[in-house]
Parts: sequence; structure tokens; C-alpha cells
Amino acid sequence: MTQTITIQGETFILDPTGSVFWQSKNLLLIADVHLGKVAHFRKYGAAVPSKASSKNYDKLEEVIARHKPETICFLGDLFHSTLNNEWNIFETWVKKKPTKIILVSGNHDIISPHKFEALGIEVLDQLKIDSFLLTHHPTEKEKIFNFSGHIHPGVRMRGPGRQTLKLACFFRTNNQMILPAFGNFTGKYILQPSEKDTVYAIVENEVICVS
Repeated sequence: MTQTITIQGETFILDPTGSVFWQSKNLLLIADVHLGKVAHFRKYGAAVPSKASSKNYDKLEEVIARHKPETICFLGDLFHSTLNNEWNIFETWVKKKPTKIILVSGNHDIISPHKFEALGIEVLDQLKIDSFLLTHHPTEKEKIFNFSGHIHPGVRMRGPGRQTLKLACFFRTNNQMILPAFGNFTGKYILQPSEKDTVYAIVENEVICVS
């Protein structure tokens, strides 16, 4: 189940895949997919199942089918490392998509922009749309609302006794929202919200406000 919110008069749908759909722009925001990470770790001997990489594409197909965006904007760290055999899978996937794709570069996006541009993907350092700024690293600017990734935000929920549960989350401050990592083979950085912050946790395919 999704969660619909309003920011500066615009409607955004928080999706349990960890993405955000900007309704009026027909734009899907996705952060930190880290494609190629599985192949990268397997190359260096880590016992990671090769099927783990296909789950990212399953999630991509799921969220695209749900919202049918005209444009997908990846907020950095789309590909985890240098070129490996997962690039061929990504290339095939892009060629089958009529959707416009934009990449706002992140610190892990070390593959030449020319490789992405050859697939028709626009590569930018940041993207400003109206009073919204799309970046990889969280960025604060006066009178601008920022959507970003990079942090892989998570929240720790406490149950009876000493039980705790770490959940991926959308972390919103007054003028900023940090998206959870979309990739399935990523960690979480636990953030401590203040009373002014709003946290939307992802729990069993549902987005729930927990603050």
C-alpha cells in the first residue's frame, strides 16, 4: 500500500519499493539501486547468490507497472562499480523501455557518462524542477525542497521488552526528503528523527507514517 503526501501543493506517492511518484510531472524518483553490486562482490569471492541481482529488476518492473511514469529519474548510485557483466543486463533492460530516463550522478556512478548517454540516458549533477531540487547527496537550499538519496535511511522500531526492528524509510525534514535505497543488496543507516521530522517506514509492502 502506498502513502500519498502533499509538498508545496504538489502530490507525491510514496511507494513500498522505496520510490516516489510525482503525480503532476508523471515522474518516478528512485535512489541507490546499486546495480552491479552483486557481480562486484561475487568477483571478489563473496558468497552472494547471483539471483539477488534480478530482484532489482523485478522491483523496477513492479513500480513502473503501478505508476506508468513518462520519466524515471535515478537519484544517484544507479550502478555500484566499474563495468561488469550486469551492465549487459541493464543495457538490454533500458533498450526495452520507452520511458525517458535521467541519472543524477552519485558517488558510485564512476562509469563514463558516455556509456549512459549512448543508451539515451541524460546524465546530470542535479535537476531543478520548479521549487524542487533533485540530487544524490542531501542538499539544503533556501526556499527549495530537496529530494535525495545516498544515506540509505532506516529507522529502529522498538517492541515489547528488548525487541528491535530496523526498517528502511523515507525521512522527511522541513525542506527535504531522503529516499530509502531501492537496491535489495544495500544496508540501512539508522537516523534519529527530531520532533519536527516525519518518518515513513516500509513494512511488509506498505508505507506507514511512524513518527
